[in-house]
Amino acid sequence: MAPSRVSPPVESPTVPKKLTAEQLASYKTNGYLLIPNALSPTTVSALLSETNHMLSSFSLTDHPMTKFSTGEKYSHVGDDYFLTSGDKVRFFFEEDAFSTTGELTKPKHRAINKIGHYLHELSPLFRKATFTPLHREIAKAMGFKDPRVLQSMIICKQPEIGGRVPPHQDSTFLYTDPPSAVGFWIALEDATIDNGCLSFAKGSHRRAPVTSRFVRKEGGGTGFDDVAGAKFPENFETQELEKDEEEEYGLGEVKAGTLVLIHGNLLHKSERNLSGKSRFIYTFHVIEGENDYDGRNWLQPPEKGFTRLYESSC
Repeated sequence: MAPSRVSPPVESPTVPKKLTAEQLASYKTNGYLLIPNALSPTTVSALLSETNHMLSSFSLTDHPMTKFSTGEKYSHVGDDYFLTSGDKVRFFFEEDAFSTTGELTKPKHRAINKIGHYLHELSPLFRKATFTPLHREIAKAMGFKDPRVLQSMIICKQPEIGGRVPPHQDSTFLYTDPPSAVGFWIALEDATIDNGCLSFAKGSHRRAPVTSRFVRKEGGGTGFDDVAGAKFPENFETQELEKDEEEEYGLGEVKAGTLVLIHGNLLHKSERNLSGKSRFIYTFHVIEGENDYDGRNWLQPPEKGFTRLYESSC
């Protein structure tokens, strides 16, 4: 009797430990970088399980049913539930999860747009996935002197109702003077053209100044104001579009476990998810702690300040 054939064990891909010189050059040129296997399959699975647990276990009893608008006006963000979420874990609904009479049309675990904004401190699993050797090495390679994690989110992009996110720059919403924000965007599920993957205007971080910022308005609420300070990072080499030239967007389809680095000036967007498959991701943002971050920004630091990605002696 012939021995049965046993398939060799499938080895998990090795998690990279730092950026290569080629990757860093690509990021500086294009304004974004895709790094496959930045989190192991085991870690991704654990984070996805924790996300699903949070979605199924949060209470609707005292929830104000705050929606997260992905439209150009961002009209959702005037309420206290949103504005005081900087040191909490809170749940924000998809706009299209409600009927015209205000009733949920989806189960609550399929109605949430995002969970934020303090997962990097309050969730042990997401904290561990934030403060990794790779992420610290990336910040060092980018030249950060005092990198601070100021917000973290799970963005769900729910099946059938996941909202479109129009072209935007992260530094508009997380403004420092001069601009310094970098997004660390990690796919917990495959992100494809069907379920609303990211699209990038390659190189637009060198062409698009940060001209507006999202602020708390006097008398309450939020809105956009013109930027009075620097519109590009310090000592940044910029370029201009040719006359009448428009930005072109390229798809960023990625597999689960991929890290996407996004420059704060880079124009990027995502389309609606009309498919039957969700597109869960985890993202956190880092700013330069030595740059000016003022009290007008919508997100204000907790009492102990924004969290250091690493100590300066590291």
